Amino acid sequence: MEYLKETQGIVAFSALAVVLYLLARRPSDPRLRSVTVLVAGWAIGYPFGRAAAGGRWFLGLDPMVCQLIQHSMLQIGVYGLICFFIFSALDDAGARRQALLQLAPLVLCVNAMTWAVLAIPDDLRVAAARVPNSLGGGPTGVLAITVFYALANGYLLYGFATMFVWARRYARGAEPRLRRGLLITSTGLALLVPADAIFVSSNVSRYFGEPLPRWLLTTAVWFLLPGVLLCVVGVIYPIAAMRFAATRLWLRHLRAYHRLAPLWTLLHQSFPEDALHRVPSRRDAFSLRGVHRRYYRRVIECRDGLVRISPYVAETPGELPLSERLRAGLETRRAGAVTMRRPIALAIPEDDGIDADVRELEKLAVALR
Repeated sequence: MEYLKETQGIVAFSALAVVLYLLARRPSDPRLRSVTVLVAGWAIGYPFGRAAAGGRWFLGLDPMVCQLIQHSMLQIGVYGLICFFIFSALDDAGARRQALLQLAPLVLCVNAMTWAVLAIPDDLRVAAARVPNSLGGGPTGVLAITVFYALANGYLLYGFATMFVWARRYARGAEPRLRRGLLITSTGLALLVPADAIFVSSNVSRYFGEPLPRWLLTTAVWFLLPGVLLCVVGVIYPIAAMRFAATRLWLRHLRAYHRLAPLWTLLHQSFPEDALHRVPSRRDAFSLRGVHRRYYRRVIECRDGLVRISPYVAETPGELPLSERLRAGLETRRAGAVTMRRPIALAIPEDDGIDADVRELEKLAVALR
């Protein structure tokens, strides 16, 4: 368990470093600023939460003040996530107005929690800070403790419900990949709302000395775990799907680049001046960088070469395969013959688009091997 807590801290501060780097590159992006607030709240609150759970003082602050800071930072992070959905669903002007409106519940909640922490008696502050880890134990019947934890969980309940509404609203106008991710996220939020509602009810029932049944708290946990998992999956899904599609395109371009090599080599030997940039080196066969650039350059150079050689190909017998006619035309030109024929179209695809064009070039290249 201690190892998992240490890992959580490493992940939190690593994520904060990443989003701060991204924010430095795009400081005007409101969605990135919102995500930065979320991660910063999570990371900054982490050491205070560790100290509060152990009943220890941290940076000169008693455990209950550490608990206040940890929950306040968590709520600020939830507010940042609410802003992310708002700025994704609305134009900037409308989103700023909504973000200011959403700030009011956060400020009121943190102020009330601060009052509650100050009102907790000194002899109960350590025990009060350890209530979340006490497995139903700890002081009961204390109004200030009840108010603090009920508000702490209550704001999370409000935040998850608000995000559910905005996620559904944003999903209606989103492109399919993003819409699927938002629907997964909203499903997770729909599970987190009843889980937090049970936790708030548990906080209130402790004040009256009548804790909720164990099976009900277990149900909340069963809602909580898949809810968090679905939220994470929903956030990651659009990015993962986009990267998967980009990887498929990258592999297709890399494969086509190498399959066009026989055709490109023949044409480049005859028309080296048509090279758009440089002659590929042996390292290009193994290089993974610049695949798209090299792919498009090779396609263009093959097309340019076919246009240049087509007058010579036009003089070859039409019943021969195009690969043999191309070789014959290149040999004729290499022998120094001059032709008065006009350029003709070679390897014309049946469909429109560059993909169809490349398929025809690949067929010709395969025949030239």
